[in-house]
Amino acid sequence: MIVSVAYFILYFLLFLALFWLLLFNRRRYTSHPEYQPRISILIAARNEEHTIIRCLEAISKLHYPPEKVEVLIGDDASTDATRGVVEAYIHDRPLYSCIPVTHTLGKARGKANVLAQLAKLASTDYFFYTDADIAVPPQWVQAMLTELKEGVGVVTGITTTVGSGVFDRLQTLDWLYALGLMQVVSDLGLPVTAMGNNMLLRRQAYEQVGGFESIDFSITEDIAIFNKVLAQGWNFRNIYDQDVLALSTPAGSFAGFLHQRLRWMRGSMHLPFYMAAIFILHGAYYPVLLPFFLYTSVGTALIILGAKLLLQSIFAAVCLRRLGRSAPWWLYILFELYLVVSSVILIIFFFLPIKVIWKGRRY
Repeated sequence: MIVSVAYFILYFLLFLALFWLLLFNRRRYTSHPEYQPRISILIAARNEEHTIIRCLEAISKLHYPPEKVEVLIGDDASTDATRGVVEAYIHDRPLYSCIPVTHTLGKARGKANVLAQLAKLASTDYFFYTDADIAVPPQWVQAMLTELKEGVGVVTGITTTVGSGVFDRLQTLDWLYALGLMQVVSDLGLPVTAMGNNMLLRRQAYEQVGGFESIDFSITEDIAIFNKVLAQGWNFRNIYDQDVLALSTPAGSFAGFLHQRLRWMRGSMHLPFYMAAIFILHGAYYPVLLPFFLYTSVGTALIILGAKLLLQSIFAAVCLRRLGRSAPWWLYILFELYLVVSSVILIIFFFLPIKVIWKGRRY
């Protein structure tokens, strides 16, 4: 009972602090750097025949001198028509290349292996990373470069999903909500993580850690290289702004959703302790407070649950507003149910003796 009350107080103090920081401690970004260097965009593609053109079309619409954009697409042993689709699209684009990946480089495996080999072929000092199912916004390059100050080795944007279904919209809110929690910590100057589908690495920092081929295999290769770069003394920037908001396709099935989140959960083992504490506090809300609810009145329990929903919804709404977005009131209520159900299922799924299925491979 005492533990539950203490947890209740700690949880709400944490949420109030996060809300306050997100609302008032935000950086101001400009997407118009004076310096416009040549850049390389690196994309690992495996069985992406239905999404890769959307990705390349978005890159072709970047508000950046096209003659300064080198695009390298690594075909990771696709068993569909990915390579043919890409080659047909880029046949009259000399700065675009499609490279079939047929061997392993160093310790790298899977996506990390593709990116390691693309980096060897890149001819610029700035590596931009995105995925084949991602559409980056027009101001992406400028906004990311703006934050690549001296001493900064890695810059991370934000990503969410796009879709019209209710489950799609809940996934969208989930991405932006979780990234909002991370951004609060990042704005305090504390490192959190990077996102491999929306990331910029300075070549010097990348090569200083030996590239992906020198890093022990991780199913979340973006977190692994982020940690290595920071360990070498480089700084970081995370941007929570619509100029770097990349749009991904949502998980196509519930099984795909589970495996996506399972991969993230395993990667979260490498997050700093303060981020792990925030997510544990958040995820353990109902399990910890359930005994408290058994000893209190129904009215008190409803007030506590209502306060949690209110604070959570305000935080999510502020996250959306920061990106020029909004959501209907009923979606915030469904989001609470979504969090409860998905959290319980994912906790069970996490402890099952199964491998992560990712891009048709098991890890």
